[in-house]
Parts: sequence; structure tokens; C-alpha cells
Amino acid sequence: MQIKNIMIDQSLKELTEHRTVELPVACYETTINHNIYGYIPLHWHDELQFVYIVRGEALFQINDEEMVIREGGGLFINSGCLHMAEDWNDTRCTYICLNVSPQFVLPKELHASYVYPYIQATNVPYYFLSPSESFGKDILDAIIKINQCIEKKPPRYEVDISVMLTFIWRSIVSNTPQIENDQKENISYQRIKRMLNWIHQHYTEKIRLEDIAKVGQLSRSETCRYFKRMIKTSPLSYVIEYRIQQSLDLLRRPESNVTEVAYQVGFNSTSYFIDKFSKSMNMTPLAYKKNQLEQGTNSEGVYIPADGI
Repeated sequence: MQIKNIMIDQSLKELTEHRTVELPVACYETTINHNIYGYIPLHWHDELQFVYIVRGEALFQINDEEMVIREGGGLFINSGCLHMAEDWNDTRCTYICLNVSPQFVLPKELHASYVYPYIQATNVPYYFLSPSESFGKDILDAIIKINQCIEKKPPRYEVDISVMLTFIWRSIVSNTPQIENDQKENISYQRIKRMLNWIHQHYTEKIRLEDIAKVGQLSRSETCRYFKRMIKTSPLSYVIEYRIQQSLDLLRRPESNVTEVAYQVGFNSTSYFIDKFSKSMNMTPLAYKKNQLEQGTNSEGVYIPADGI
């Protein structure tokens, strides 16, 4: 199954339902530049995430760290960690994404000792999974097998998936000899999430740096340093980029026009919106709208909304 639109709410929490009918597990393929934004935007979720790169290369950001993952490699991303992904070098990167509820990786009697401490550990935001090392290769092989099980649904596949997830989690625990829980670091990430959440709730309004700093209980300069370190951009540049993200779905609607969309997402000038949109998306809003309407029309000429019919 191919997932194109990774939907997130105002707190950056992903809204994709990470489960099949039978299991609190989701496994699907994603081609990064097929996403509505052209990349996977910054978000987080409670589920554990395992990634296997099927084709191409991807630039991932997990919390404040960046890394390029190439074909055949992968990642483990811990619960609650902010992350995003971009296609690297125009390679049309496609990856298998396995999302698992932490409650499902081991029996509940073992959670207090072998699950909760690890998903709360500040020294385990992610692991790079290398196919050349036994730790990484074993987990990557298990991701592929779980994906095949969910697609083909052989007899007792649910049991097979449960066994493989236990194996994967045992590998993660075994590879983490000592866990750490840095309260200062926890506070930092909760603070950035709080500021981002506020932006997402107020992006249609006039936003000043002072407003964002007040939410984070920081000075203006410290707020800028926070964003540069954790989000790799300035606070107000993030606001502009988020407004552009929000404009995309509006532009896909046949009845919309560029000026109305500009004001709906918080820009107070159509020309400024067009300028910022063009720099971000490498095309004007009108060109994007025409392109999306052409792609969203079926053979009978009937418009199909972004979320299908």
C-alpha cells in the first residue's frame, strides 16, 4: 500500500491511523516526493517507527540531528521524537514505513522494565540500521518480512508479526546497554513542541517573534537559537513555510483563488504570498493549482478531492 498524504494535526502529531484491523501495526510504502508537500513534514507520533529504504536516498531529521540514509539502509525512530524526511539528490526515494504501538512489542507484564524506560530515554531518539551490521540487518530483514505478511496475509500471520516485533524490540533493548533520561533535554523538546503547536493554532493571525518567545517563556534571541538548533530555520521562516503548507490543500479545490487562499492562511499581501510560495515550491500558486487540478481529474473530467472518493 502506498501512502501519499501524511496528515498531521496542529500539535505536529501524525493523524495517519497506524494499525490494521487486527493489530496496532501499520506498514506501508511512501515515495517522499509524492507527498502533497513534496516531502514528509516535521511531525511526531506515539508509535515506534522503523524505516527501510527500498530505493534512492533520503535526508532525515530526528529531533535536532540530520542524516542521509541510502538504499538498503534504515532507521529506528523512537516514540514522541520530532522527525521529517526529504528526497535526497532527486532519487525518487521510496521507503517501507513500519509503525508499531509501544504497547504491542512485548507482553504488558514486561513494559515497566523493557518498554517504558526505553521510549522515554533521551539517549535513544533513533538508531541507524546498517545492512552491513548484524544488528541493523536483522531488523531490516524483519521489516521486509512484516511488510510481506501484511500484504499477503498468510495463515497465522498475526502471530508471525508478533514474534518478529518481539525479536526487533529485543534487538533494540540489547543494543542500548544504559538508558539515560535527561530532564533538561526533555524540557527543551516539550518547549519546542509547545511553540510549534501555538504557531499551528494561530498561523492565520499576525504572528510576531515576541508572541512565539512568550509561549516558550524565552527571550527573542533564545527563541531564535532554539529554532535554529532544533528546526534548522528561524521562527518567522517556519511560520511562512507552515502557511505555505496549509495553502496547498486549499489551492487543490476548484473553487479557490490565489488571493483568497493567501489571506486564509495568514498572508496580508497576495504578491508576498506568491513570492514566498514560488521560492518554496519552485512554481507559482496558480501553476500549482492548475497542475493539481489536472492530476486530480479522472477520465470523465470529474474532479477527485485530495482525500479520494
